[in-house]
Amino acid sequence: MERLFSTVDVHPRDRFDYWHNVACRNLVPHHSKPESRVNFDAEIEAGMLADTGLVFFENSPMDVTRTRRQCAVAQEDQLFVCRQVAGLLAMEQAGREVTLEVGDMALLDPLQPYLGRFSGGSKLLILKVPRRALEARVGKTAEMTMRPLRPTEAENSLTSAFLAMLPSHMGRLSPAAEEIVKDQALDLIAVSLAKTLQGQRPTVSSARSLALLNVRAAIDARLTDRDLDAEAVAAAAGVSVRYANALLAQEGTSIVRLIQSKRVARCRRALEDPLQRHRTVGEIAFAWGFSDLTHFGRRFKAAYGMAPREYRRLVHQT
Repeated sequence: MERLFSTVDVHPRDRFDYWHNVACRNLVPHHSKPESRVNFDAEIEAGMLADTGLVFFENSPMDVTRTRRQCAVAQEDQLFVCRQVAGLLAMEQAGREVTLEVGDMALLDPLQPYLGRFSGGSKLLILKVPRRALEARVGKTAEMTMRPLRPTEAENSLTSAFLAMLPSHMGRLSPAAEEIVKDQALDLIAVSLAKTLQGQRPTVSSARSLALLNVRAAIDARLTDRDLDAEAVAAAAGVSVRYANALLAQEGTSIVRLIQSKRVARCRRALEDPLQRHRTVGEIAFAWGFSDLTHFGRRFKAAYGMAPREYRRLVHQT
């Protein structure tokens, strides 16, 4: 993580204004009101995990507001996964209120207005997740924002602990490892969100989100199995093939196509990884469930525009 700003280096009269400018650039534009301008202290650190941004900041007590006008001119489409590291954070969005304590998490949608109040000594970690990447796992997230994800649940405890480790590893992982860790983080977040929805009053959207998550989990769990097919995935997810494909059709895919795309993506990562250069293309393809190298080659070229061997050679030349 790189330190972007600290009030230690700024004259007290300018500290809050400088901090607010940096915070707006690295999170989203918003309004802030500190409890005390004269005694305001804050630090901001940032890093990247593949295409997912991490922002860690601590600050003196203050209120924050993001308005509809600010949401309307947003340039990026991301979701914020918030994990409280120290102090308290009270937030309100979409008619739901939550107070985050140490280890608690919540999903925040920057495209919707929100209010927040930070206590003294607050420290917060935010993952800036591409919306499409999270919604691919859980479906639409409108019902998931501002639901407290507390570590009293086993799933949430694991997710919270995993997210807490990320800042200390920023800048030290290989690109291939970053992709894997990012996907693991998103998968854990998806599990926590689905678990929380189970405890709420069931709705059509939450039922679909849970079913979609189960389908994807069933595929991931047996991705190396060459006999994996639509029937096996649906059975493991507890739904019919027709229903699973109907859910995936909303994302432009199907069970079979998703299996193939996930396998190709895993092979691509292996081909990119310098630690796996001793493995042949065929060994990698067979390990991830392909039974025919010609078929694998066609799938890979359709996805990435070149043959697997050519892709590997090009990646390791740069």
